[in-house]
Amino acid sequence: MARAPKTASDKLNPSCSECQTRNCYRRDSKYPQFCLSEANPDGAKETKALYSGRGQDAKVARAAAEVEAEYYGRLTRLEETIIFALKLGAQKVGVASCVGFLDESAVYAKVVRAAGLEVKTVGCKVGSIDKCEIGLPDGLKLAPGVHEACCNPVLQAKVLNDWGSDLNVLLGLCVGHDYLFSKHSKAPAVTLAVKDRVLSHNPMGAIYTHKFYYKRIMDLSTFPQSRLKDKK
Repeated sequence: MARAPKTASDKLNPSCSECQTRNCYRRDSKYPQFCLSEANPDGAKETKALYSGRGQDAKVARAAAEVEAEYYGRLTRLEETIIFALKLGAQKVGVASCVGFLDESAVYAKVVRAAGLEVKTVGCKVGSIDKCEIGLPDGLKLAPGVHEACCNPVLQAKVLNDWGSDLNVLLGLCVGHDYLFSKHSKAPAVTLAVKDRVLSHNPMGAIYTHKFYYKRIMDLSTFPQSRLKDKK
């Protein structure tokens, strides 16, 4: 198995994942020489002013901190999203769902309604645009030769924007489609669950088993594009 070699950037540009002190959290130790907190004093001042202000970012930051303080380790993420919505004063919760998660979205919608909030779910195939219409070869469809709609996160966002959602919740959107939805969503967007069909939607499973069952993620051959990059 070809192990990923350490690069010059790994040695010369350590960052938070290489930190052993985590002094930024409790300030009960020492910062390492490469600490990003000490390297960005102006950024810390700017964001402190942002979070302590009266804008939407400040409101979201404080609501998120309150949810963490009051319910950390006590409530599920499903419950936390609803408590978060209530703290924001949201009345309308939009759900951007993978079409394969619509059954789960139906349960989530019932929970949202039970909390006294309005909810609208938009599936990812909204608009029903065939993948070939956006330039994808028919051979790259999951089922070549038949109509297969592409995911449409931008239209999902537009539908919820037009409805006037106060908070949007992502449920099972594909990698990349989550970015497009968040980019075009006017309301704050948070994630309830991400898609990982291999690991029952628990992508951290690959991290936790990288020394045993999923050793292949450390193999360069797993990622063909990285091999091409090394040859340049």
